Amino acid sequence: MSDYRPDTICVQGGYTPGNGEPRQIPIIQSTTFKYATSEDMGKLFDLEASGYFYTRLQNPTNDYVAAKIAALEGGTAGMLTSSGQAANFFAMFNIAGCGDHIVSSSSIYGGTFNLMAVTMAKMGIETTFVAPDCTEEELNAAFRPNTKCVFGETIANPALTVLDIERFAKAAHEHGVPLIVDNTFPTPVNCRPIQWGADIVTHSTTKYMDGHGVAVGGAIVDSGNFDWMAHAEKFPGLCTPDDSYHGITYAEKFGQGGAFITKCTAQLMRDFGAIQSPQNAFYLNMGLESLHVRMARHCENGQAVAEYLAAHPKVERVIYCGLPGDPYYPLAQKYLPNGSCGVVSFELKGGRDAASAFMRSLRLAAIETHVADARTCCLNPASSTHRQMTDEQLRAAGIPAGLVRLSCGLEDKQDLIDDISNALEAV
Repeated sequence: MSDYRPDTICVQGGYTPGNGEPRQIPIIQSTTFKYATSEDMGKLFDLEASGYFYTRLQNPTNDYVAAKIAALEGGTAGMLTSSGQAANFFAMFNIAGCGDHIVSSSSIYGGTFNLMAVTMAKMGIETTFVAPDCTEEELNAAFRPNTKCVFGETIANPALTVLDIERFAKAAHEHGVPLIVDNTFPTPVNCRPIQWGADIVTHSTTKYMDGHGVAVGGAIVDSGNFDWMAHAEKFPGLCTPDDSYHGITYAEKFGQGGAFITKCTAQLMRDFGAIQSPQNAFYLNMGLESLHVRMARHCENGQAVAEYLAAHPKVERVIYCGLPGDPYYPLAQKYLPNGSCGVVSFELKGGRDAASAFMRSLRLAAIETHVADARTCCLNPASSTHRQMTDEQLRAAGIPAGLVRLSCGLEDKQDLIDDISNALEAV
């Protein structure tokens, strides 16, 4: 399916039924798989043969859907995880361990910031956060000899900054490490980071890929472009023998295009068990089949709402890279020429109190800890998803306390504007 355009891959990628087989991706709702001999199963445990033995590691339904996402991103291999948070953790922890260091954009989702700044720090992995629009000198100064990767979000949640993927990829590669990009908001329909130099792409599939708020999940895609063996001293987990699998060296046995995902599955999924359920993978695939159609509508609604808010006298500022006056508009034209997403962030004159009054008065849009859904929803990040961050950390991430994140769904755009207009009257 890699020869087809993204719209076709959304519908038919990842799974091709044989004669008399199910047309839809089947749900293999089984924890275990039967084999005729212990020797047959032993080959699977030794990574000498491909197949399935326990769903905690791999499941056919999941692999079909992961293959579709990998094809959409233009990667060589993919895997599903239980959540987007698990996907980001696995992607980084697969190559960084105790005593290592990560460089990350400071403008990222609050949960990911906390994962890196607090939880992974307790595991001995330090992170240096840099502004997404930092200078070349500031970016390069953040690297250390023990740096193992660079992380960023294509469109940050909820600051909506746009990552200069080529610039961050160039810096990462000059220091011999991969760039990991969370591509949740634009999805591969609107941006394919691998084309711009990213090495690993992650997703919270809970968002636009599912699109209907029914299944939590995540995904990791390997571009197959990073040469691990060329930097073997930095990545011993991939480039030296793994004693837990009888001395297999992943980069040698599975090659540049398969080593990262194989190790992530064989080690991390084995030990942490953050697998996506086959039922959730089935729901995810249903969402993927309409992703290319839905994203166009989300972007249309987001643009219309952003333009309305930008002209309203009670609005202090609007953050949406589709607006010509937005500081990230030039980068959006480069990386997101067909649209970014349906999420609009804005500040009302009056700060946090005004934001609370506005949200209380909405009728169509619901206050939810969710985003990128078929139904319009909103929240105040400082008091919900990012509440664990200090005011200083919020400012560094571009998230003032009075910010409202509005995720425009698939409703009629005029109905959304009317709802917003009515709510603004209460401010």
